Amino acid sequence: MTGDDANATSTLANWPDLAGRLSEDGEGGDDARKVHRLPIRVYFEDTDAGGVAYHASYVRWCERGRTDLLRLLGTDARRMIDGSDSQVPAAFVVRRMTFDFQRPAKMDDVLEVETRVGELGAASVTLHQSVVCEGQVLCEADVLVILVSMAGKPLRISDRVRAEFLSTSS
Repeated sequence: MTGDDANATSTLANWPDLAGRLSEDGEGGDDARKVHRLPIRVYFEDTDAGGVAYHASYVRWCERGRTDLLRLLGTDARRMIDGSDSQVPAAFVVRRMTFDFQRPAKMDDVLEVETRVGELGAASVTLHQSVVCEGQVLCEADVLVILVSMAGKPLRISDRVRAEFLSTSS
C-alpha cells in the first residue's frame, strides 16, 4: 500500500459517509431500487452576492454525486483512468445533460444530491439526479455518460460495473 492509499484508507475510516451512501428508494414495493444520496452544504463560493446558488454550482454538485456513486459501486474515476480497475484506461464522459431548475438553493442550505441509475446501454448510462433541500426538489438533471478509452473511443461497460449499475437501476 502506498502512502497515498494509506492516507485515503485512514481518512475513510474517520469519515465513512464522505462519499454519501446508497440506500433503498423510499418508494418501496417489489421493484425497490437503490438511490445514492450525497449531502452538500451551500457555501459562499457557490453563490452570488445575494446568497443564491449559481446555476454552475448544481453542475458541480451533480458531478460529485455521480463520482461518489461510482466509488460506492466499487470503482472510482482515478482507478478507471490509470487502468488499475481494468486492462484499458478509460473514463465516463458526459455526452448530454439537461437541467430543470425549480427553486433556488441559498447560502448555508444543506442539500442532498440524489442519483438514480436509469437506462443502461452497451457503453452508456443515463443517470437521473435531484438536488433536494428539506424535502423540496430544487433541481432535476438527466445526464447521459459514455465510457470511453483515453483515446476517446467508446468502450463496452464491463460485466462487473454493469452488474453494479443494474443493482441500482429502476
